[in-house]
Amino acid sequence: MKQRPNALTVMTMLLMFASSAAMERAAAAGQTSAGAASGKEVAAGSSATAGAEVKIDNFTFTPETITIPAGTQVTWTNRDDIPHNVVSEDKSIKSKALDTDEKFSFTFTKPGTYSYFCSIHPKMKGKVVVQ
Repeated sequence: MKQRPNALTVMTMLLMFASSAAMERAAAAGQTSAGAASGKEVAAGSSATAGAEVKIDNFTFTPETITIPAGTQVTWTNRDDIPHNVVSEDKSIKSKALDTDEKFSFTFTKPGTYSYFCSIHPKMKGKVVVQ
């Protein structure tokens, strides 16, 4: 006798399919939420120069200043117990509020210095120097 999958298994499969389909549609359409002249937000599956990491922990961006070549993807990971976000001074880069262990990535395509902060906790500041 053949067993039927339980409701949890079916729901999990549907969520996985829906997420995968949504990411494929976004990638096919070339959608980004930032659309900034200085770079672009990177969707899953996109190509960018292997990146740099910035950790958000204890109300601090670490490293506070990072120097990268143009075309590099920077990924911020919130390791704090409370939400934080990443917002550039000119607002061209803006993440949603990141809960614990959530990530935000952005590819910097033009040389320059990009100052950013957490708009939830404005004393938190960082800088990306793109060469």
